[in-house]
Amino acid sequence: MCGIVGVVSQTPVNQLLYDALLLLQHRGQDAAGIVTQQDCKFFMHKARGMVRDAFRTRNMRTLLGNCGLGQVRYPTAGNAYSDEEAQPFYVNAPFGIVLVHNGNLTNAQALKAELFNADHRHINTQSDSEVLLNVLAHEIDKATRGCALQVDDVFAAVRSVHRRIKGSYAVIAMIAGHGVLAFRDPFGIRPLCLGRGQATVLVASESVALEGTSNKFERNVDPGEAVFIDLQGHVHAQQCAEHVTLKPCIFEYVYLARPDSVMDGISVYQARLNLGQTLAQRVISTVPPNEIDVVIPIPESSRPSAAQLAQLLGLPYREGFVKNRYVGRTFIMPGQAVRKKSVRQKLNVIASEFRGRNVLLVDDSIVRGTTSREIVQMAREAGARKVYLASAAPPVRYPNVYGIDMPTSDELVAHNRTVEEIRELIGCDALIYQDVEGMKRAIGALNPKIQGFDASCFDGIYVTGDITADDIARLHSCRSVQIEDDGEENAGLALSHSEDRR
Repeated sequence: MCGIVGVVSQTPVNQLLYDALLLLQHRGQDAAGIVTQQDCKFFMHKARGMVRDAFRTRNMRTLLGNCGLGQVRYPTAGNAYSDEEAQPFYVNAPFGIVLVHNGNLTNAQALKAELFNADHRHINTQSDSEVLLNVLAHEIDKATRGCALQVDDVFAAVRSVHRRIKGSYAVIAMIAGHGVLAFRDPFGIRPLCLGRGQATVLVASESVALEGTSNKFERNVDPGEAVFIDLQGHVHAQQCAEHVTLKPCIFEYVYLARPDSVMDGISVYQARLNLGQTLAQRVISTVPPNEIDVVIPIPESSRPSAAQLAQLLGLPYREGFVKNRYVGRTFIMPGQAVRKKSVRQKLNVIASEFRGRNVLLVDDSIVRGTTSREIVQMAREAGARKVYLASAAPPVRYPNVYGIDMPTSDELVAHNRTVEEIRELIGCDALIYQDVEGMKRAIGALNPKIQGFDASCFDGIYVTGDITADDIARLHSCRSVQIEDDGEENAGLALSHSEDRR
């Protein structure tokens, strides 16, 4: 999961890119990078850490030019803790190209061998984004055949890229002396949108990055579509994939995206309200509302669902947990004892909201179950008589291969377990999950044009159709090797609102 942005303007873009990355910070906190262009020269700065830590005034002063792109990264491929793998990536031929990428190529290893043996291109990192950049560069080189670059050449190159790569990808690239290119995979799994301001054209992962920088959202980039913005700000667009279908990642609406974003015609906030409505029906069938005294969200992205659920059930909605925003992410803590301590540093209870009450805790999703178990215990220690737990998402039973660093199957609390077995592990008095089809209906109703969703972590159906059991086993093996090499503190799940994802 990453956040990307690209800008072509008639004024310097360094501050605009910085501000847009701040608005996308929720999509990645491990590295940030910006590259700008002036007089066919690239100026780049990237570093590990959050945007405010990666950039100083001296860095910003070096980012010259009216055209640029940026990324905030949470790694799902390659070495998570290598400075070399922070984006943007650069290749000097043809023309000079820099690229940022959100997603995950499922055939990256095969492409890497193909690039080396057939295309004679060298990949220097483990990042699939560098693979993608070199595939794009090779196809642009073939399309131009040593001649000046034309817009049609760009689109021809993207058509070839679509034929070669598999998986999920939202891409923004900058070609020296020509402009900014953006394109999206044929399923539209990862988000990408287009906006405009005064003498400015932008592309970004979420609409909030446009509106929060005083620009206007114009439209989404369609699945398979390529958009090329030349240095004069003219926008050229063309469908470049042979078979397209809009099936965005449903976890964006459940958890990943900011609630104030609109993605593929769906308000993320309204989607979470709808999830609360369908969850309320599930709660009624499990726990009679008269046995619940209060509804309490687990901060932060569960709040809309919890509020809607409480209203529909006629129950009080209260804030029972206070989140400390200045504690490091719990998933990088070595060992369960330290992880447990960190959870309590991150969340503190308001005891008066729990004492003597039957409480219904509402979370957006449950992945590992580690933090959920600790939070249930905290509620009991605060004096709750009974603790019920409801998840606005269905059980997460399968790994994600499209750009969310979900744990492997045996790390998922719901894998090969019944709801009752999960309840016993977490220690709550009742556990209520959202229904998969109910989730799809609740969100899909907000835009009938959407033909479906990638909900693979819930239903095990991988929309690209190329994922086999052997692929899942290979991913499991790669993750195990990374954990062994990097240590437990580097093996955390890449979901960063509440970090180790309960």
